[in-house]
Amino acid sequence: MRFDLTDLRLFENIVEAGSITGGAAQTHMTLASASQRVLGMEAGLGTPLLLRSRLGVRPTEAGRTLAHHARLVLQQMERLRGELGEYGAGLQGHVRMLCNTSAMTEHLPEALGAFLVQHPRVSVDLEEQASSDIVDALRAGLGDIGIVSDVVDVEGLQHFVFRPDDLVLVLPRGHALARRRRIALAEVIDCSFVGLPEGSPLQEHVALHARRLGRRLSYRVRVRSFEAVCRMVEQGIGVGIVPKAAADRSPSLSRIRAVPIAEAWAARQLLACVRDADALPLHARRMLNHLLVPAAS
Repeated sequence: MRFDLTDLRLFENIVEAGSITGGAAQTHMTLASASQRVLGMEAGLGTPLLLRSRLGVRPTEAGRTLAHHARLVLQQMERLRGELGEYGAGLQGHVRMLCNTSAMTEHLPEALGAFLVQHPRVSVDLEEQASSDIVDALRAGLGDIGIVSDVVDVEGLQHFVFRPDDLVLVLPRGHALARRRRIALAEVIDCSFVGLPEGSPLQEHVALHARRLGRRLSYRVRVRSFEAVCRMVEQGIGVGIVPKAAADRSPSLSRIRAVPIAEAWAARQLLACVRDADALPLHARRMLNHLLVPAAS
């Protein structure tokens, strides 16, 4: 049984993609070459590694074991590569990062941009996912660093406070409640809302608390970004709930009011999560340390 790093990277990519075709593409390999390598691995082990169907592939028990160890080996090689990069200008570091919508749109661009300027030989694979999916991916070794809301279960992960992420109610300036210092969800439960697309983690979070009041929110329109929510509110379409950072950055800020929500569930934090900070590759550890420096006010 002899696997090289290309075999391990290919198999990891196949499991993540759910197909040999997808895994081959991610590994920059032809389908024929990828299929031959998988067959060679199975022949060397004497057992199937993948269950094949018209819908794609999924790992057997032996395949799941191989995928787990492949991730560990590849992470260790990435750590070695990053540390050796200190001595060779031709080497690069690569960090796999997962983040939720609020982190992606409001908090990461500035912090991540500053890090990349300081470390020109590091590249980042950045993917937006729901917080619950991110923690599952980190536990499975499918990412180096994840930025999630503190409402999800982070058991089994090391976690650190990244940024505050309080939610606020945004209203048109002329709204009857616009001069209030704090507003409870129950006070606007009968209003028309502007929200994000159905299935958005933030909207699911708000809907949960509406259901606890025995009600459902009524959405006049759903849009694809926090900025679009604020623009719709500015035009008097309805009220919305967005992160405070999104409201503060909105071009509509002078024409809307952002009022704190008077319930504990709206006081959120974003967490930076990892499986084991000490086991991260050098560049990923440096990125984590950089992200945990508070943003300048």
